[in-house]
Amino acid sequence: MKSIGKLALIGMFCLASCNNASRKSEKSIAKATPKEANSEVVNTSETKQTTGITKAFVLGKFDFTTNPSFTKIGAPYASKNLYLKKETFNAFKKMYEAAKKDGVTLTIISGTRNFNYQKGIWERKWEKYKDLEPLERAKKILEYSSMPSTSRHHWGTDMDINNLNNSYFESGAGRKVYNWLQQHAHSYGFYQVYTDKSTGRPGYSMEKWHWSYTSLAKQYLNFYNENINYSDINGFKGSELAKDLYVIKLYVNGVNKM
Repeated sequence: MKSIGKLALIGMFCLASCNNASRKSEKSIAKATPKEANSEVVNTSETKQTTGITKAFVLGKFDFTTNPSFTKIGAPYASKNLYLKKETFNAFKKMYEAAKKDGVTLTIISGTRNFNYQKGIWERKWEKYKDLEPLERAKKILEYSSMPSTSRHHWGTDMDINNLNNSYFESGAGRKVYNWLQQHAHSYGFYQVYTDKSTGRPGYSMEKWHWSYTSLAKQYLNFYNENINYSDINGFKGSELAKDLYVIKLYVNGVNKM
């Protein structure tokens, strides 16, 4: 009988200890829950940002005039009505105002160009160089113009500023513009992606006028490299040459390392 009594007391003691431990555990979980919940919200947001990019978008096969993430811009920021991603334009406006205070005028002369727009440029030049063999024909165009579905202008992150000739930026007002951009553009998130090729950069020739809002463009380029292959580059004259010319490796990725 005494043994039974002792066992009962031990059982009651264990039960009380377990209840206390359970209550402490519940309190710990309750304190940790808000932090864990916040962490989940952040992760969800990051996922949405990544999954919002589509193949159609990076290939330029969409209508930027009706896309809510793009905005229409005109004077005094642009020489004509054109479109950019809203984040790109907001950053450009800050850069525009800073340049203006330094006596420099920045004017966007080309912004977003979707697949059809780029196809028009490409096929006009395809006809222009019709006396060349197809491969040489494509190489000639690729000195300064992208194949449709391979242009950074599809993304609303890239723009051409003031003039489409490198010589313009070598003297006078053009030189002043280029010097200012080289010194200050990175402070607003913009970089010249097609620099002097003497460093070994492949792809397009140097374009002193082409500036990219890289915080967005890098995301789109990463998605492009992970999801696009040569079978996605089609629907225009000479598209079958994209693989032979290593367009993705040498041109889409032939940018200055920022």
